[in-house]
Amino acid sequence: MPAPGPDGRFGEFGGRYVPESLVPACMELEGAFRDAWADPSFHAELDGILRDYGGRPTPLTECSRLSDRLGVRLLLKREDLAHTGSHKINNVIGQALLARRMGKRRLIAETGAGQHGVATATAAALFGMECVVYMGEVDTERQELNVFRMELLGTEVRPVRTGSRTLKDAVNEALRDWVASVEGTHYCIGSVMGPHPYPWMVREFQRVVGDEALDQCRAILDGGEPDWVVACVGGGSNAAGTFAGFVDTGAALVGVEAEGGAAITRGTPGVLHGMQSHLLQDEDGQISEAESISAGLDYPGIGPEHAHLAASGRARYERAQDAEVVSAFRLLAETEGIIPALESAHAIAWVVREAGRSIPEGSTVMVTLSGRGDKDVAQVRDLVGREGSAADGA
Repeated sequence: MPAPGPDGRFGEFGGRYVPESLVPACMELEGAFRDAWADPSFHAELDGILRDYGGRPTPLTECSRLSDRLGVRLLLKREDLAHTGSHKINNVIGQALLARRMGKRRLIAETGAGQHGVATATAAALFGMECVVYMGEVDTERQELNVFRMELLGTEVRPVRTGSRTLKDAVNEALRDWVASVEGTHYCIGSVMGPHPYPWMVREFQRVVGDEALDQCRAILDGGEPDWVVACVGGGSNAAGTFAGFVDTGAALVGVEAEGGAAITRGTPGVLHGMQSHLLQDEDGQISEAESISAGLDYPGIGPEHAHLAASGRARYERAQDAEVVSAFRLLAETEGIIPALESAHAIAWVVREAGRSIPEGSTVMVTLSGRGDKDVAQVRDLVGREGSAADGA
């Protein structure tokens, strides 16, 4: 996928809507990224760390039993096997190297499900940096294991008790911190969102997922490509990285949003967190709260490049409901011995629903499994327990 225009836009979406005090910081970051991305030594160091520390390349797994059940050939790009358990490490290592190159020794981040926070805390520990992670109070409660992991890595986790106390509010607090400490702090945004250059920069750091997957698919498919490429979408970094590898192929690209956070299918254009994109908002432009069983998809917007891909027709965006997500979570575990993150289970849920319908029988479907479900097992256990109790009492 190409870089955005000079104004940081993908078509009509993107841009840089930040306080005047942050404009120089964004411009400094853009210049530093352009310089680093053109430097072979930066790529060599990044690739080496992702290989020897991050566990790249991650494998492509063929799901034979689930494929037989669905009537399609299902391949999983296994980002759950990357260090820290998700694709987030790819972006964070890149941004931490960039921060060090810029002379900044403090990292701040927002996190929802906690995986980006854990990855940022991991990079900070690796490079000896100070780290603060903002996390909505609701998310600290449902993802308390990841809170402890971050603290174990030496990071300060600051619960956010304003607004809906979820990811949107964590972003707000991280931006306030950045305004106050910009000289020595790098804000490590975890998705393809925010002001330019973040949506583009994060996509480039995550395109390793799509580039690897394309080569791996061609090796498995005798030089061919999958018919469908599917990924879950909140802000959309794993999907953007995946789509980057396949956008110039004939594969159909599908992003799957949470039913209660479907900014593409239920949102309208607006401005939030430094970007213009599709947002959940009322007729007065007030941001509506997103709702999702997965903390990582609990965001009322979507990255501007995804909004552009939807507007251009190159990608389509679908929705998955909480109940079918839990069902898909259990189905993948039972048939393939793989416990996915609830975020990733949205993509699996859509494939399960549409196999033999909009996905023709015999199609090859490649799904990016963005993370593993260790963090979600207790939540799903409690949900299943409540459902069982309700059934027993009926």
